[in-house]
Amino acid sequence: MPAQSARRQPAVPRVLPGLVYITRQVHFNSAHRLHNPTKSQRWNVATYGLCTNPHWHGHNYVLEVTVCGHPDRETGYVLDLAQLKKILHAAVADKCDHRNLNTDVDFLRGIIPTTENLVIAFWNQIEPRLTAGHLHCVRLYETPRNFAEYRGPNAG
Repeated sequence: MPAQSARRQPAVPRVLPGLVYITRQVHFNSAHRLHNPTKSQRWNVATYGLCTNPHWHGHNYVLEVTVCGHPDRETGYVLDLAQLKKILHAAVADKCDHRNLNTDVDFLRGIIPTTENLVIAFWNQIEPRLTAGHLHCVRLYETPRNFAEYRGPNAG
């Protein structure tokens, strides 16, 4: 009888240590008006120009969200990007897509919907929903050349 060969145990998969930043993009289209109701129409026009049009204007927004953390020992993920996509849609994109940001989005009511204010509001919607990692950055492109970035209330 031939000698039985030793059976190899499967190698334990490794997850490398290190802080990793993962980013997911989502897109949505919205209308808004930049207008401060405590100021005169003259002030609003001087400050916001065409963006204060009382009949609104729209953008094809691109939202980028970055989460940081250490890869999980079992999955190798900081956070499954499919799960992050679901969070971004539930928290922001589905609520804002084809909506008027001034009137149709509950968490934006009473806020001047500048890109600066939107990234802060979006952070506040996304951060509590994360199940792993830490929210590092919310970046919103209003146009391909104009964007705002927010790194949280404790960023310097």
